[in-house]
Amino acid sequence: MLAMLAADPASLSSVTDSHRGVDVHLLDSLAGTVLDELEHPEAVVDIGSGAGFPGIPLAAARPDSRFDLIDSVGRKVDFMDRVISELGLGNARAVKVRSENWAEAEGREAYQVATARAVAPLAVLAELASPLLLEGGVLVAWKGARETGDELALETAGRSLAMGLDRIVPVQPFPTSRVRHLYVVSKTGPTPDRLPRRPGMARKRPFPT
Repeated sequence: MLAMLAADPASLSSVTDSHRGVDVHLLDSLAGTVLDELEHPEAVVDIGSGAGFPGIPLAAARPDSRFDLIDSVGRKVDFMDRVISELGLGNARAVKVRSENWAEAEGREAYQVATARAVAPLAVLAELASPLLLEGGVLVAWKGARETGDELALETAGRSLAMGLDRIVPVQPFPTSRVRHLYVVSKTGPTPDRLPRRPGMARKRPFPT
């Protein structure tokens, strides 16, 4: 996968060295396997999957779980399709779609877990994940250093999204990495009637509105 990423003309990642990519992409993605929620989920949606992280490494590590990797950019989805085929991952598929549109179709309340790595602020991710998750499901967001403002925005927005912070798990994916954090955000009730909103609204006009 890393060799394909380095060779891809679309330059989907600034990390082109395969040895560094093992740490920065693969081990960082697999850090999520420390969570019980990612032990045996039936269905996982990776929001804004990009070049396939963390979705593809997790799909390889959890062959009994189904992974939908969604992204709105066609060249990224094409790359993920090639990687999935090359690796023979029968439990993963890449879908070209906005998460808001997916939540109005096949993806609505279809997943136990939503994952997201380097995609958006926590409150935005919580809004995108809420209509995709079953009640009691969780969003797992990969983040670097903790940011108080980001956490407070999630706390405020969560009241309107049926999403609440469950815990923050510090992880060190590889020995020379800085400590990162996995935010586990639980869906605490039914999907609010006004979700999903139109594509882009979560960023442009975050809750509460």
